[in-house]
Formats: sequence, structure tokens, C-alpha cells
Amino acid sequence: MTISVGLVGAGPWAEMVHAPMLAAGPDTRLVGVWARRPEAAARFGVPVFARVEELFDNCEAVAFSVPPAVQAELGVLAAKAGKALLLEKPLAADLDGARRLADAVGEAGVASQMVLTWRYSAATRSFLARVSAIEPFGGYAANISGAMLGGDFATPWRLERGAILDVGPHMIDMLDAALGRVTGVRAHGNPLGWVGLLLEHETGAVSEASLCMSAPGETPPSTVDIYGRLGRESINGEQLGSDVFAVMLSEFAETVGRGGGHPLDAAHGLRLQEIIADAERQLS
Repeated sequence: MTISVGLVGAGPWAEMVHAPMLAAGPDTRLVGVWARRPEAAARFGVPVFARVEELFDNCEAVAFSVPPAVQAELGVLAAKAGKALLLEKPLAADLDGARRLADAVGEAGVASQMVLTWRYSAATRSFLARVSAIEPFGGYAANISGAMLGGDFATPWRLERGAILDVGPHMIDMLDAALGRVTGVRAHGNPLGWVGLLLEHETGAVSEASLCMSAPGETPPSTVDIYGRLGRESINGEQLGSDVFAVMLSEFAETVGRGGGHPLDAAHGLRLQEIIADAERQLS
């Protein structure tokens, strides 16, 4: 099944990933774009709509590539219009926005799916299967870069909120998937510098995550290491492969087609946001 998708946003991530992948198919067809700067959207080669409601009228699903606060606001409108949602992480800029969006998705009964790219990789799925066999009790994740020092991703919301809101969802989600549902967090550090998280899991396991987007020079790939009574398993960002977005879109089309849920839906995004909000409160 091929679904018609409208894209909200025309920034660097939309240009590099969303627009070309949605247009490439075979599971999706890019039918239009809405952006705050229409001139930026013109390069995608599809109709550019002046009003976001017009975009909704011309598609079955909506993909978002905008700042978190904008996604929370327009995502509610898309859900109320009956559109399936492909949502970026984090779900929103704050917990109230995340709750409003997740509630709107639930009330409308529309399909939703989070762009948690690690989870759509065959390497990640193999890693998580191996982890389940080692009787895991702890782990460590690190996502260290200089992205906030300049370039396409030194955007206002990242420069204001830092690594915990941007890359935190990826690492927390991976530790959650490997070690069991996160039930508590303790945080220290500076979101604009280095943040350390100590996570408690419902299984009794504990884990740590180090997050930084202001490290100069060459930095290592993001990593997740899990330790268990029967061994150790590891994965890093260089192993994810180039097909994660294609797998994500295939699963999204399936979810939209059958009208069912997806494990990485808006409710899952809300749970990650709750953990991040708790950590941010401790750091403020």
C-alpha cells in the first residue's frame, strides 16, 4: 500500500532526509509541503501550500520536520483532521505540549509513529534480541558530538535546551528497550555542556547515559553497551545502516493501512518526554 504524505517543514533535516525519502517510495508518495518559509519548500518539486489546512486536505498522513514546539501545535491540528502522524523526537518542547499532542492522537484514533531512527535498524533489532539472552542488569549509553558548535543543527531550540532534549530521546529509548521500562531518573550537569543521567528500570536494572553536543574536535560514534550475567552486547551508531528511514516508512504505511497502533507511537514519545522533563527539572 502506498500512502500520500504531506510534509510540514523545509529545513535541513527535511531537505536531507524527509523530502527525498518520502518521495522515493515505494510505500509513500510526497504530495505537498507546508513551511513557514514557502520559498524554502519550493525546491522539493511538489506543491507548496499556503495554509497547513490545505496540506491536510490533500494527504492521508503528515510527516513533521519542524522544531518541537511547532510539531506539538500543528500535530494536534493534523490529528483532529484525521491524519496519521509521523512525528520527530522529541514529541514537543515541554511536557504540557507532549500531553496535548498524545491526547489529540488518542482521541482522534489516528495512527502515529516516532522517528526514533535507531529502532528501525536491523542491527539494533539483532542487538536487542541478543541482549535478552544475556540476563542484562545494567548498561551505559553515550551520545557525544559538537553539533551545537555550528552547522545545520545548531538551531535555536537546540542551543536553548541542549543535548538532553535533542539526543536524549534516542539514548533513553535504547536503554529502555534493552533493560526494561524506565521508572526513575537522576540527572546532573549542564544541558548546554555535559549531562549525566542515572536511570532505574522496572526490571531492577540500572543504567547511565552521557549526553553532550558541545564537544569540539573529532568525537566517537554514539554507543550503547549492555552488561548481563551471561555476557555483554554493544552497538554503535555506525552500525545502523542506511535503510533505517526506508524501514520506518514501510512500517508507517503498514500501520496506517491496517489502522492499528505501533510500539513507537505518540504515547511512547510522551513517556520519553516525561523522563526528560523530570531530568530537566533536576537540572534547572
